[in-house]
Amino acid sequence: MKKILVLLSILCCLYLITGAQSVQTGLEVLQQTNFAVLKGKRVGLITNPTGVNHELKSTVDILFNAPDVQLTALYSPEHGVRGDYYAGDHVAFFEDPKTGVPVYSLHGKTKKPTPEMLKGIDILVYDIQDIGSRSYTYISTLGLAMEAAAENNVKMVVLDRPNPLGGIKMEGVVTEPAFISFVSQFPIPYVHGLTVGELAQFLNGEGLLKNGVQCDLEIITMNNWNRSMDFEATKLPWVPSSPHIPHAHSSYFYPVSGILGELYVYNIGVGYTLPFQLLATEWINADSLATNLNALNLPGLIFRPVHYKPYYSVSKGNLVHGVQVHFADLQKAPLSLIQFYVLQESHKLWPQHNVFELCEPSRLSMFDKVSGSDKVRKAFTRRWLVEDIEALWYQDIDGFRKRAQVYFLYE
Repeated sequence: MKKILVLLSILCCLYLITGAQSVQTGLEVLQQTNFAVLKGKRVGLITNPTGVNHELKSTVDILFNAPDVQLTALYSPEHGVRGDYYAGDHVAFFEDPKTGVPVYSLHGKTKKPTPEMLKGIDILVYDIQDIGSRSYTYISTLGLAMEAAAENNVKMVVLDRPNPLGGIKMEGVVTEPAFISFVSQFPIPYVHGLTVGELAQFLNGEGLLKNGVQCDLEIITMNNWNRSMDFEATKLPWVPSSPHIPHAHSSYFYPVSGILGELYVYNIGVGYTLPFQLLATEWINADSLATNLNALNLPGLIFRPVHYKPYYSVSKGNLVHGVQVHFADLQKAPLSLIQFYVLQESHKLWPQHNVFELCEPSRLSMFDKVSGSDKVRKAFTRRWLVEDIEALWYQDIDGFRKRAQVYFLYE
């Protein structure tokens, strides 16, 4: 009896240390099925360095060596299939040096696979880790690939991966038609709360692809993921999804400052060691701003005064002052409104510095596109108060959630 109790104690301790079973991605489920859906098919693959299994083996290499699967073409999103391009760089056509498979660019003049690119392809596979925010361009590539698949009678298979923010949090206006762009390709909220598989089903089912086309779509779902999980709860390895998303928690901060960052007035930690976690300028008094922000008692948030010199990007080489955002509770924090609270308190303290007048005119357009509407900026700058945009910012969420729930793949 004592031995049994000791054994149970050991097992309980192991459970507490290791936690529940780790998540298996769509790629790993595909491997477990011995690539059944791809057997005997000529396959095109859209991926990047985030397409890996638990052992960090690339989807490219896994499919290239899969039995009875012919990996015929690779398609490169922003940053490249192997991660060798920086943000905004045009990706050129080349052959993958490791496999010899031709690589077609989807981030340059051509963002949507052409009929020539898809010639001879039976199935187009998508395997990229998203970060849960609308303006991250990999989901734009997903939608355009689905359109191309539909138009060229190619089956589309999405290998699903977790939404790093979980599947509950949704924030922001649904993109208005006039503000659809590659950084806001679809009428979804800024923080959308969907996995890429769920998003693909939503776009397909709601007729949101160009001309309402629908592709032959199959989602290889994950095992052991649920909507309450942030990425760190999945126990999956994190591969930087782009140069400024080096860690899993970087995706939590992306919506905190990414919209404001489009103005190129504030340094948002890009060019320093804490991308998207910082909001700073040369004129801010860090202690005053941190004091004001902490006095708001925003749920799940603490602000710390910071001083630093960016190595590149906005204010390169100059000392800037501002705040670092810390999460006390990620799920309670109003992620995408934090940057507007910073603007609110900065304007109270230094009203002579109007960021919308300090930026280049072209940056206003990018700010509005990433916001999904110019109404947000216009309503906010009347009095520089977040309370003036809160209703607008969340007005679409209930309706979107009801529509999206139909396509949920996980509880």
